[in-house]
Amino acid sequence: AGMQPCGSAPCPGFRMREVASMYFTMVAVFLVVLVVALQGTAPRESPFPYKVPLDPQGMLELAWNVSYPLRVVHFQVLVKEPKFGLLFGMSDRGEFENADLAVLWSDGRDSYFGDAWSDEKGQLHMDSQQDYQLLEAHKAPEGLYLLFRRAFSTCDPKDYVIEDGTVHLIYGILEQPVRSLHAINTSAIPRGLQRVQLLKPNISAPELPSDTQTMVITAPDVVIPSQETTYWCYMVELPENFPKHHIVMYEPVITAGNEALVHHMEVFQCAAEQGRVPRYNGPCDAKMKPAQLNVCRHVLAAWAMGAQAFYYPEEAGLAFGGPGSSRYLRLEVHYHNPLVFKGRRDSSGIRLYYTATLRRYDAGILELGLVYTPVMAVPPGEAEFRLSGYCTDKCTRLALPPAGIRVFASQLHTHLAGTSVVTVLAREGRARRVVNADRHYSPHFQEIRMLKELVPVMPGDELITTCTYNTQDRSQATVGGFGIMEEMCVNYVHYYPQTQLELCKSAVDPGYLHRYFNLVNRFNDEEVCTCPRASVPQQFASVPWNTFNRDVLRSLYGFAPISVHCNKSSAVRFPGEWEKQPLPTVTELPAPAPRCPPAPAPRPPAPVALHLGRG
Repeated sequence: AGMQPCGSAPCPGFRMREVASMYFTMVAVFLVVLVVALQGTAPRESPFPYKVPLDPQGMLELAWNVSYPLRVVHFQVLVKEPKFGLLFGMSDRGEFENADLAVLWSDGRDSYFGDAWSDEKGQLHMDSQQDYQLLEAHKAPEGLYLLFRRAFSTCDPKDYVIEDGTVHLIYGILEQPVRSLHAINTSAIPRGLQRVQLLKPNISAPELPSDTQTMVITAPDVVIPSQETTYWCYMVELPENFPKHHIVMYEPVITAGNEALVHHMEVFQCAAEQGRVPRYNGPCDAKMKPAQLNVCRHVLAAWAMGAQAFYYPEEAGLAFGGPGSSRYLRLEVHYHNPLVFKGRRDSSGIRLYYTATLRRYDAGILELGLVYTPVMAVPPGEAEFRLSGYCTDKCTRLALPPAGIRVFASQLHTHLAGTSVVTVLAREGRARRVVNADRHYSPHFQEIRMLKELVPVMPGDELITTCTYNTQDRSQATVGGFGIMEEMCVNYVHYYPQTQLELCKSAVDPGYLHRYFNLVNRFNDEEVCTCPRASVPQQFASVPWNTFNRDVLRSLYGFAPISVHCNKSSAVRFPGEWEKQPLPTVTELPAPAPRCPPAPAPRPPAPVALHLGRG
């Protein structure tokens, strides 16, 4: 074809154009590779977003993630000083009897991993269905990593069902080589328990406002007392004329090295009508603690070990500051120091994120459950005794706005005998959904938990909170009240928009309880004092707790009318008739059908052999 005229200069031939095109393409590819490489150097989000120390020394570190589509939890355990093996698992209350375990053990030469269970004596047995699936085991400079997975529910009767709420994790360290799984004596090894919420809600963190400020409320270099349990109180004061703000997020601030000692923390706001509250920095149970601190009960933030940052929904924030709001806050830190370390210093606390740009809604806190009264009682020696508190349709119809409220978080609370707390929403006499449930509840692990989704509560809905108690270690009846050996049944639900309703609870009608004491007297030769001067606790204390008296009390709580407390924030009831209200009758939610993963092909139970080197 020869050359074509191209002005005064010859045009480049086809090959020249092709070479130039390839050159620029290569430059573009190089730039793309460079950008990708640079992006690759940015810190990636951890595949295990949740982390907690298992033992008080922090030598065992657990990290995990949750896959709701696969209904699987992936666990990563870091053993910082590997010895001859590890037991890790779950049980109902943290016992080593009737537990579900993943076990790594070594005979001094070879190492093995297997899914095991323990019987009522704590003896280990290899599980016929290996549901703890080992994915990886490797040594690193910081220790030995074990990565394994486990389905929520395996339909293996020997396995623990992982469900919402508290999970009691147990661990044990093998300090000597063992010949076999069966040779492990679980009562003769260093061991312990850790409570966590394994099934965290899969909620993405909302973006914080551009004018977000922070306030760090921390203990002032406290020397942690050398005793197992300490509640430390520290008073802080907001600046004068601090205007109204919205708290939009908070997170823990833990002193490095104390991660295994700081068990849980709360920030309370004092009652506005109290006025000035004196400064204080010391144990919460000290005799020198000013009595005014007892009015600081309005929860602003609550964190427990294993919890992440807490975010409010984008459309709501928790109000603090401004007129009608106390300037005084109380930080309470629970130190759990079972190894009785001496001289440890701590400045842990909570960091509040707040904004002056108020969101659309003020968030509110509504207290559900039982009134703090001795008329609600649990007999001694009970393995499972249930009491229910009712927020009735009459109260919600009167107190809630026509569009209802949206519940986004919940904090459950009992004293020492509580083992389970469940709140159910009912509409038109039928239970519709669970608001929050913790069937392995522990009073030693209380935190505000975000719900997986918003729960709408409409006028006319009922909220029923049921608590289960274990009093097998008690010889006297346990009555309701504020004392630690008395009992409570509470669910603090966090919702928006805020209403005047602050408390919606119930208790049995006192007149019907008096009839119960009269009935017991007739069958027990006047053993119970029902004279006017005898208090309800005194009358319960004199009941002989035979089967009849237990069953009649249980029955009374299941049919007698109730006294309803439908209260405004001023502790004044909404207008209306609230005494001798009929006990709501509600059809129960059907039990969910078990969802079983495909059963693995049957094979003899055998551990996985590992090559980790000697020891």
